[in-house]
Amino acid sequence: MTSQTVRLIAVTIFVCMAALPASAYVGPGAGLGLVAAFGALLTAIVAAVGFLLLWPLRVRRARRARERQAAIAAAGDSGGMGRDD
Repeated sequence: MTSQTVRLIAVTIFVCMAALPASAYVGPGAGLGLVAAFGALLTAIVAAVGFLLLWPLRVRRARRARERQAAIAAAGDSGGMGRDD
């Protein structure tokens, strides 16, 4: 490291340590906004995890419905539905 880099780091540390605390009032809106943002984040995470966990069940349900429709169509094509030829 060069002496200029060391000097820059030392000045940066000194300025950061010399900073006084800010005495500013942040109203209740900021706190409520923070709570709402965390609530939305939590909801998004729960929805994503739920979607991933329920995906195999939805696929199985759709497959069974297709098989059921195919079975009904096959039974209807047999010609045994009320016709006596």
